Amino acid sequence: AASAASAASAASAASAADAASAASAAGAAGAVDGLQAVGARLPRLDGVAKVTGAEQFGADRFPVDSLWMRCIRSPHARARFVIGDLAGFMQEHAGIDAVVTAADVPHNRFAIFPELRDQPVLADGEVRFRGEAVLLLVGEKDAVMAVDPDALPIRWQLRPAMPECETALDAAEADPEDALHARWPDNILCRGRVNAGDVDAALAALPPGSHSASLEVVTRHVEHAYIEPEAGYAVWQGERVHVFVCTQTPYLDRDEVASVMDIDPARVRIEPSAIGGGFGGKLDLSVQPLLAVAAKKAGRAVRTVWDRPESMIATTKRHPARMTATAACSAEGELLVYDFQGDFNTGAYSSWGPTVANRVPIHASGPYRVPNVRALTRAVLTNNSIAGAFRGFGVPQSTVVGEALLDELAQSCGIDPLEFRYRNALRAGDSTPTGQRLHASVGLRECLDRLRPAWAGSLERARGFNDAAGADGSPLRRGAGIACMWYGIGNTVMANPSTMTVGLRRDGRFMLYNGAQEIGQGTYTIMPQIAAQALGVPVALIDQIHGDTDATEDAGKSSASRQTFVSGNAARLAGLDLRAKLAAMAGLARAGDGQAQLPELRIAGSKLVIRDRGGTQVELDLAEMPADHRGDVAAGSGTFNPPTVPLDADGQGVPYATYGFAAQVAEVEVDLDLGTVKPLHIHAAHDVGRAINPTLTEGQIHGGIAQGIGMALMEEYVSGRTDNLHDYLIPTAGDIPPITTWLVEDPEPLGPYGAKGVGEPALVATAPAILNAVRMATGVRLTQLP
Repeated sequence: AASAASAASAASAASAADAASAASAAGAAGAVDGLQAVGARLPRLDGVAKVTGAEQFGADRFPVDSLWMRCIRSPHARARFVIGDLAGFMQEHAGIDAVVTAADVPHNRFAIFPELRDQPVLADGEVRFRGEAVLLLVGEKDAVMAVDPDALPIRWQLRPAMPECETALDAAEADPEDALHARWPDNILCRGRVNAGDVDAALAALPPGSHSASLEVVTRHVEHAYIEPEAGYAVWQGERVHVFVCTQTPYLDRDEVASVMDIDPARVRIEPSAIGGGFGGKLDLSVQPLLAVAAKKAGRAVRTVWDRPESMIATTKRHPARMTATAACSAEGELLVYDFQGDFNTGAYSSWGPTVANRVPIHASGPYRVPNVRALTRAVLTNNSIAGAFRGFGVPQSTVVGEALLDELAQSCGIDPLEFRYRNALRAGDSTPTGQRLHASVGLRECLDRLRPAWAGSLERARGFNDAAGADGSPLRRGAGIACMWYGIGNTVMANPSTMTVGLRRDGRFMLYNGAQEIGQGTYTIMPQIAAQALGVPVALIDQIHGDTDATEDAGKSSASRQTFVSGNAARLAGLDLRAKLAAMAGLARAGDGQAQLPELRIAGSKLVIRDRGGTQVELDLAEMPADHRGDVAAGSGTFNPPTVPLDADGQGVPYATYGFAAQVAEVEVDLDLGTVKPLHIHAAHDVGRAINPTLTEGQIHGGIAQGIGMALMEEYVSGRTDNLHDYLIPTAGDIPPITTWLVEDPEPLGPYGAKGVGEPALVATAPAILNAVRMATGVRLTQLP
């Protein structure tokens, strides 16, 4: 794992070593039996290659004759510009093979959503944020890097910048002609809305003895801080372009590079490198279109490796937000109303702004029964860093507000904060604010039950410490805080399919064509576990081709905590399909046979032994069988697309097929003199449906907690001030406290063997739990992060 996630692993070295020892023992036993593949603590299948350096990251591989690409970026947040005599510049600078400008880009627009395509590959006369790409220098590395940007013939005309939501909204209202984009004259990219019940009427008619609380919370930009910066190369091979790059979404890259170059997607090959962390930051295009355009103009392979400041200046961040909310409950602690509004600073271009604006209202009221909910959001365009996807798509921000208000209401009612949440927690059979009825896998109450002993112990330890500290005149105080979360697994309403294929080779080994990108979360290990379970064979028999758009089907993006649920189902269906086809080849398939009647498979060298439930056994010699162009004697395919229902104008519908749930308890120590907050212990209970690999699941929770600590206490990106990992602070191993995890397995009927997802749920509850702990320790409700 990368960045802060690795800090959590380092801080938990002892427990990690125990888990690794157990996993190694399982591997030493001859791999995990296929029938027990799901649920096994299998060692990471990519672990050895990463440790030994056999796996290649973006900077590790490139053609020997590659030219170097350097991007010249705007030093201004908002300006118009004119580029002068480039021919004269090149004559004065030996070693520069090409200068690439907007005029060299066939279709100079890209985006996450094709209907938006608002961001230029290279700015065309106007820049909208500091760090926007203006032109490319391509040539010998020493020559390219020696160029002083001030020597370039660029003339700037500065314009008043609108870096914050408030300034952008006010400026557009005063003069719509001055908006960032003519397409959005009010500087509002999009709005999100969920409306259930009647909030105004409910607030006006609260019953006697009821309680209400209101809060405004402000959060700032947060940087992904993955270990590996953006890197890769591109080379044109005839009419096709081959791009080797670190990415979370190879097929989106393929389609957007094709659009930029104005060619058919079949003429683009995206070959993902190993990825040194992503967390959502490698969902957006970065070097991909720049490399493709530069390689085309130069007529040679072109490579680049961004240094840390360029990576931080150029890439997307977590959305800053200004959020206000009001919550009300009855005298008995039953939630009645939740009213939320939030402005999310989406920066200069659209990126994932629509996803954040639409996901937040669905989740804003939290995993609780609330009959009256109004949640409104705006994604606001500004002259600031582009805000995109970052582990949670806005839900970590909105959860800080909601969980703070629940604590305030619990205190007003005189009800223990855990008990208050337990009384209001969603259960199977309840409906969400979008009108969706939850039929199964709603494990929040069990998460809270698992935490009861830890919560009671945390409170007792804090109170005992504070009594002694107060008597001694110590400035130290301790507190315990609790927070819950829920998270829709997969894309919001949008089509969300994944396709996987698995083949059987003549040598008796299976090949999984796995398009689910491995970004540290474990898809390289989990998908073979699921496929092995479906086939009924040992995981050790499964090889993989991973990510390459020329060799795998589209498994969708590694985002939205979707891969285990969506691609895992596709891998399961592919395994079952191949198993059925092999049975048919052996003459053992019967019409109407279901999964329970599929025969058993056993591999002995190149011999395939198939035995049906009645005891009939057939042996096939795979070495004698014809193979297709990929070398498979047979192949199975599976596609899964979670069922959803589009939301209406009030946000009513079925946005996700399933949800993850969690509760976390934070213990902290606060120095009242210094204002420092030290986490002492995090207790985390997560309903994951089924843990396909418990070790990897726990690792996700540890990494998410590390990032949640950073979001709560130290991380704030300010363009021009914290463009490096010296001035931008992330948690180190020394900042991560002991972490205790409970895996709650409330099976999801739609999931592969009951599994859901945990990647983003791991993070969401941490910051609000810490802030609630600070509130207990000090009596102060913090309303700005960090």
